[in-house]
Amino acid sequence: MFHPRRTLQVLLIPLAAGLALTALPAQTASAASTLTNGGFESDGTGTATPAGWSTYSAAGQNSASFTEAGGHSGSYRLTHWSSSAYKVETYQYLSGLTNGNYKLTAWVRSGGGQNSAYIALKNCGGAEQRTDLPVSASGWIRIVVPVSVTGNQCTVSINSDANAGNWLNVDDLTFASGTGGTSIHGADISSLAKSEAKGGLYRTSSGATGDAVTILKNTGMNYARLKVWVNPADGYNNKTRVLALAKRVKAAGMKLLVDFHYSDTWADPGAQSKPAAWSGHSYSRLRTDVYDHTYDVLNALKAQGTTADMVQVGNEINGGMLWSEGSTDNWAQLAGLLNSGYDAVKAVSSSTTVALHLAKGGDLSGTRWWFDNAVASGVKFDAIGLSYYGYWHGTLHDFQTTLDDAASRYGKPVFVAETAYPFRLDSEDSHENIIDTPAELVSGYPATVAGQTRWMNDVASIVEAVPNGRGLGVFYWEATWTAVAGSGWDPADASSGNGWENQALFGYDDKALPSTAWFSHR
Repeated sequence: MFHPRRTLQVLLIPLAAGLALTALPAQTASAASTLTNGGFESDGTGTATPAGWSTYSAAGQNSASFTEAGGHSGSYRLTHWSSSAYKVETYQYLSGLTNGNYKLTAWVRSGGGQNSAYIALKNCGGAEQRTDLPVSASGWIRIVVPVSVTGNQCTVSINSDANAGNWLNVDDLTFASGTGGTSIHGADISSLAKSEAKGGLYRTSSGATGDAVTILKNTGMNYARLKVWVNPADGYNNKTRVLALAKRVKAAGMKLLVDFHYSDTWADPGAQSKPAAWSGHSYSRLRTDVYDHTYDVLNALKAQGTTADMVQVGNEINGGMLWSEGSTDNWAQLAGLLNSGYDAVKAVSSSTTVALHLAKGGDLSGTRWWFDNAVASGVKFDAIGLSYYGYWHGTLHDFQTTLDDAASRYGKPVFVAETAYPFRLDSEDSHENIIDTPAELVSGYPATVAGQTRWMNDVASIVEAVPNGRGLGVFYWEATWTAVAGSGWDPADASSGNGWENQALFGYDDKALPSTAWFSHR
C-alpha cells in the first residue's frame, strides 16, 4: 500500500522536532506534531480530502470518504459510505513527535455490517493499535486508541472495509499524551464446580480436554468472579465450594472477586430474599449477620492464601438487599447493612476493593438516584460495578453515558460486573434460553461467535474510554455455564435446566470459543 511515510522520509531529516512541514505535494498528508483538523470543520462539505487528511483506496474508491454536515460538536463530520461495496482509508501522518505514550480520542457512530471498521495508530515505531467502531446508529460514542511512539512519528488511520450501504461517522479526534487499556479481563465462573461434578467437560479450541480455569487463563482471562450464597439447597456456591475454587483461581495467577448475595439463592433486582438462617432476625441482628458472614468467608480465604482482591457487598442491589429491612425504602437501614459488609471486608484485608453493584448499566437517572442516596446516607465503597446486558439495559451510548457519569460524579473507578452475549440462539438442553429470538438481539451484533466477540470488545472499548483512567474492565457472566444435566439454574431442583448455555464461552462441543479472544483486549 502507498504510504506517505516513504515520500516524506527524505524531508524529515532537516526538521527540528515539533516543526510542521508546510509545502508538501497534494497527495501526501501534512506532517505535524499535532493533529490537524480533527473536527473536520475545514473543508467541511463533501470533500474526500479535508485539510490535513489524505484518502487512500486501492480500488479507486476515494469518494467513499467525505465530509458532510452533522458533527458531534461542530458543524461537520467525516463519513465513510458508498452505494456499492468499498474499501477506504482516511489518514493523517504526524511527525516531530516526542517519543512516549499517546492516546487518540475520537467520537464515532456506525450502522454496522462492515467487514471491518476501525481507527488505528500505526507506523509509530511499535505494534499497531486498533479500536473497532461500536455499532451505534444514533448516539455518538467516544473511543480511544493508545500507542507507544518510539520513532518520533505516527499515522492516524480511519479504515472501512464495507458492504454496500454500510456507513460510519468520525469526529472530534484529539491526539495527546496519555495511556489506555483496562486491568480487568474477567469472567464469572460460579457454575464451574457444580458443572464439573455433574460431568461437564471443557476443551481447548483444538479439542483437548482440560481444566476450564487453565483454558480461560491461557486465552487471557486474569480475574475470576465467584458468587457466595449462605446455605444453598444444592451445597454449591457456599463458603466451602468458594474456598476450593479460589485455590484454583489463584494457582492460575488470576485475581479474585467475591460476590456476596446474602441469600440462599439468586439475589437480583427482583429478589433479595434473606437466608433462611437469618429469617426473623431484627435489623440490628442482620447487621451482625452481614458482618460475621462476610468476615468468615473472607478470613477463610485469607487463611488459605487466597485473599480476595475485590468484594461485592450485595449483588444487583437496585432495590437494596435483605428485604424488607434493607430495602431502598429505608436508606438509613440499607446503609447500615452495606457498611457492615464494608467494615468486615476491610477488617480482613484493608487493601481489598469494596464494590457496590447495580443492574443499571444504561440507566443514567437510576444510577444517579441510587448512588446519590448512598453517598448522602454515608455508605462506604471503593468502586462501582454495573451489570450491562445490551438486550435489557439500553444502548451502548446509554451505557457509556451512565458509566462516565458514575466515574466522574462519585470520583470512583467503574467496571462492568456482568455482561454476556449469545453465540447462537437454539438451545442445547430442553430448557428455553433466556435470549433465543433475533428480535431480542442488539442491532448490529448477530448471535454468532463473531457477534459475541464484537460485543465484548466493544463493551471493553467503552470501559477503556472512561476518562481519567477510571475504567477498570469487564467481567463476562457465567463463561462456564454449559448445558450439563443436573447443573440447572435452581439450586433446589436438580431437574432445572440452563437458559444460558448459548451465552457461555464454550460451545456445544465443549470447546473454548474463538470469542475468548476478547480476554486479550487491550
